[in-house]
Amino acid sequence: MLRILRLQKEPFDAAGETAPLAQGRSDIGALVTFTGICRAEEDGLAALEIEHYPGMAEEEIGRVMDAAGARWPIAGALVIHRYGLIRPGEAIVLVATAARHRGEAFAAAEFLMDYLKTNAPFWKKMRMRDGRDGDWIGPRAEDEAATKRWR
Repeated sequence: MLRILRLQKEPFDAAGETAPLAQGRSDIGALVTFTGICRAEEDGLAALEIEHYPGMAEEEIGRVMDAAGARWPIAGALVIHRYGLIRPGEAIVLVATAARHRGEAFAAAEFLMDYLKTNAPFWKKMRMRDGRDGDWIGPRAEDEAATKRWR
């Protein structure tokens, strides 16, 4: 399984990043992508500040990518997650999976995204337009419920 994993501050181009998963391949019939975007909140969000522990975060996300590959016959998986200050309208995360069939690709992509929303070692803090620090953000109840189906 081709595995691409990067944590970075810089924005990314989703189409360009996912190309290696399908380029030159005739054995796959599906490439599923998900791009998570920072949305403006009604309470005056200026940006999300995302932190991680370098080395540990990559190792843990890579382990979950390998688990997706063991669970579904996917040909490739990609995860790019940004850290630092991310403003509303900017992409935060890109998850892509390639497989012979769409069901496998969709399931593996959902599995990875559910993990990233609930258990990945990232810390997110809201930065408000008025200059004050907002709350730390944790998984929502619906995110936790979505993750339970994979256990």
